[in-house]
Amino acid sequence: MNAFIDAHRDRFGVEPICRVLQAAPSTYYASRTRPPSARAVRDEQLKADIQRIYTDNYCCYGARKIHRQLRREGQAVARCTVQRLMGELGIIGLVRGKARRTTIPADQAERPADLVGREFHAPAPNRLWVADLTYVRTWTGWVYAAFVIDVYSRMVVGWQVATHLRTDLALDALEMAIWRRGHDSGADLSQLVHHSDRGVQYLAIRYTERLADAGAVASVGSRGDSYDNALAESFNGLFKAELIRRYGPWKGVDDVELATLEYLDWYNHRRLHTACGDIPPAEYEAIYYRHQQAALTAAQTK
Repeated sequence: MNAFIDAHRDRFGVEPICRVLQAAPSTYYASRTRPPSARAVRDEQLKADIQRIYTDNYCCYGARKIHRQLRREGQAVARCTVQRLMGELGIIGLVRGKARRTTIPADQAERPADLVGREFHAPAPNRLWVADLTYVRTWTGWVYAAFVIDVYSRMVVGWQVATHLRTDLALDALEMAIWRRGHDSGADLSQLVHHSDRGVQYLAIRYTERLADAGAVASVGSRGDSYDNALAESFNGLFKAELIRRYGPWKGVDDVELATLEYLDWYNHRRLHTACGDIPPAEYEAIYYRHQQAALTAAQTK
């Protein structure tokens, strides 16, 4: 009511409007001079924090993740309050669309077995990686991106962007993953299973030989549909929804490459991931290694 009176008081006057609305003018004047309630003050503070979190995270967080981030920052707030204030701010979480396949199935020749069976779980880092390709439309033509993801933490450990779909695209992403894991943690990849779809890039001789050189075992989906590599397909959907479709149009490969670099830094180190208990992948892995070190220290002191 107060908002309506404020909007029309200059034209009709407060008293005539209150008479039509059957409200006392004194009630209106009292409400205008009354200091804001504690709830109103708190709401304004929360709105600023909600808008900050939403903006800092590619404008894709919904109420659940914003609520989780507020709790991580030490703010005790109910999820329903976050939902209400997001409605007042006019912001909503990201809604994802359907993904499309980009790899070309290889000929029905001998290929690695399916060692995953659509069970995308791993007991530790570097036990199961999944890999896939996706596409980006730019002003200069199609650009393609390859990703390698560690299933344990959902961390993207290798990636590459190019204007072609040759084996080099997938192989460069794999080389990054192998180098990064060896450089950062000196990881032993002898227990690693690398899973992909039946695309020709992943069944190429150079690719399978590089996996063998690293000590990893190749696995390929048996049925040849998106469910065989669902985790990688899911990441591609996130990448397209959270970055590509929201911040385009893209001029060319250089723009996509730089934006992907920034996005993956956020994705690995700051984005809250449901599969990791609503913490970032890098933090999830750090907790694992701390527990491993603590167990090793305890065993050595016995």
